[in-house]
Order: sequence, then structure tokens, then C-alpha cells
Amino acid sequence: MRLDKFLKVSRLIKRRTVANEVSEQGRVLVNDIPAKPSKQLKIGDIIKIEHVKKDISVRVLKIPEGNVPLQQAQELYEELG
Repeated sequence: MRLDKFLKVSRLIKRRTVANEVSEQGRVLVNDIPAKPSKQLKIGDIIKIEHVKKDISVRVLKIPEGNVPLQQAQELYEELG
């Protein structure tokens, strides 16, 4: 799954267009490498997001087929300190 879509589906970023913008600005790292919105994610990848009010690091646990309900969104990743 593409990085921008994962960020939206997992609700780490509310809109895919915002996920695109943040990625294009180099504020999203996948495995410590700046990532474009089209980066294909794998289970185990570490995503670091430098967002407006917070910095967050997560490990990808699941790659969904499509959209997921709000209750299942947090099961897609594990927050890292």
C-alpha cells in the first residue's frame, strides 16, 4: 500500500492530500529515509512523521486491503516511544 493511503487509512493523518503534502516536504521518514507519497510500505517498516503539533513514530503491523473502520485503524500500527 502507498504511504499516503496508509497514513489516511490508519488515521495518522486525516486527509490523503495532507499526507501527500507532508511527504513531499520531506517530513515523513520510512526506515530513516525521506519518503515520497508513492512509497510502497511493508509490514515492519518504521514511519516517522514530523507534523505541525507532534512528532510520531510507528511500526507498521498490518497492511489493509482498503479502508478500515475507526476501531480497527489503531491495529494497523504500533506507536514507538
